[in-house]
Amino acid sequence: MESKSMTDTLRALSDDKSLALFNMVAFTLPRDTGAVMTRLALTRKQFYSRMNQLIDVGLVTRKSDRYYLTSFGKVVYESHKLIGNAVENYWKLKAIDSIETVLSEDDLSVEEQRRIINALIERNDIKNILLNQNVPSDKDHKLLTALPNNP
Repeated sequence: MESKSMTDTLRALSDDKSLALFNMVAFTLPRDTGAVMTRLALTRKQFYSRMNQLIDVGLVTRKSDRYYLTSFGKVVYESHKLIGNAVENYWKLKAIDSIETVLSEDDLSVEEQRRIINALIERNDIKNILLNQNVPSDKDHKLLTALPNNP
């Protein structure tokens, strides 16, 4: 089975209508694809082209005239929700960055940093990311190997 890249996955979700289709599949896309096409202002060709992209990268599968998220799709969907939550908290995250930029490590203790994050951010998933200061190693993540070698 062919391995899919992060680029392929992100490309399949890169426009608003494809992302809306992906979300609709996550919430059990109605059998009436005509209603979905009308709601998203998609032609039949655009609908099936986007759905085939989602299927090709392994996010969605089709069984008995219904679309479902694959296991991979479920993981990507959860990541997508986290990104959405980060976008909703963008200005609070910018405020945290601003405080950390102005103050040096000597001026801002870990406990003070924790208090600021707890005061500004309500979502535990985002708090956990911000409070986890462990930087992933090369052996734990393939992200660095996915970067182009352009100097």
